[in-house]
Amino acid sequence: MKALAPSAMSAERPRTGRPLSFDRAAALDAAMHLFWRHGYEATSITELTRAMRITPPSLYAAFGDKRRLFHEAVDRYMGGGDAVPALIAAAPSARQATRDLLTAAAIGDTGEDTPPGCLLASSIVSSSAAAADVRETVAAIRREIEALLRARIERDVAAGRLPPGTDAEMLAAHAMAVVQGMSTLAKDGAGRGKLLRIVEGAMAGWPGEPSEVA
Repeated sequence: MKALAPSAMSAERPRTGRPLSFDRAAALDAAMHLFWRHGYEATSITELTRAMRITPPSLYAAFGDKRRLFHEAVDRYMGGGDAVPALIAAAPSARQATRDLLTAAAIGDTGEDTPPGCLLASSIVSSSAAAADVRETVAAIRREIEALLRARIERDVAAGRLPPGTDAEMLAAHAMAVVQGMSTLAKDGAGRGKLLRIVEGAMAGWPGEPSEVA
């Protein structure tokens, strides 16, 4: 899922025409990890430029401003917008798509070289009006994932792969709730094994295939 493009805003710093003198991808990764660990509002420009090893003018020239940098970091985290839709589309069933999504979340939450938890869940920890557009960007990504998963479940119900009357809305929302909960547990110190057991527990609550419930 592609992160929403930031709304048009007047530039906070004039852009210079000088070429970049740093590794843009590496700098973006550093910013992504900082937002991931501390959240959007708690991360200052000073901390960003220190982690990215660039000057404030370079940050503004390359990324526009803090909001735009955050949007780009989220887009990088989401794999350019294609990773989750591809995962759901490639799975042989809605059940497997959900299991794959939850498993990917559990693994991503507990990476050896990344902060614990999920960037989307970790980045917004404040309710200030200043971060409203950032919160909406993150919320929109989560809604899109849920909608994709719900549509896949509905197709399986229509195709007879899941029992008639299966509550697609609930199952998709439940999967998202598990994703959010695992992120919190990971930030509290839960390991990958524990999260993967939670995935199995969540999938155990799924309706059986029609042949299993006949």
